[in-house]
Amino acid sequence: MTLQAPAAHGADTRRHKLTGDVHLILLNPAGEVLFGRRHNTGYEDGAWHVPSGHLEAGESVVAALIREAREEVGIVIEERDVEFAHIMHNSSGGGRAAFFFTVQRWAGVPDNREPDKCKGLRWFPLGALPEHMIDYCRTALGHVTANRAFSLYGW
Repeated sequence: MTLQAPAAHGADTRRHKLTGDVHLILLNPAGEVLFGRRHNTGYEDGAWHVPSGHLEAGESVVAALIREAREEVGIVIEERDVEFAHIMHNSSGGGRAAFFFTVQRWAGVPDNREPDKCKGLRWFPLGALPEHMIDYCRTALGHVTANRAFSLYGW
């Protein structure tokens, strides 16, 4: 059996493909953030997480956020009301770019539109996040409250 040494950095000419996802930090007038409780997803079921989803081909991160907000919680967000908050380069799945945006103005009343994946919605103060939540999201929200625009997670 022959062991090969790992290739030197830059020796692999294949391009890395990065998965992008968007996360909605929906803030009500009391400064609380909307969370959904994951259910039947196969990943971190029972944990609280902000509305989120994957970027689709040909879609901007802002368009993805607006689409996910409509699909998951039934609200309408205007592009001008989306504020960039944070980007996290997360090592999971080979590497993901997680974009976090805050929104303080929207139309409609948040409603659970995906009961097959979400057990319910609840508002939590930024200073009192739920105990059981996905760790990278908790970490990112800490960066958001500290006004840090970029972080690495899991590398």
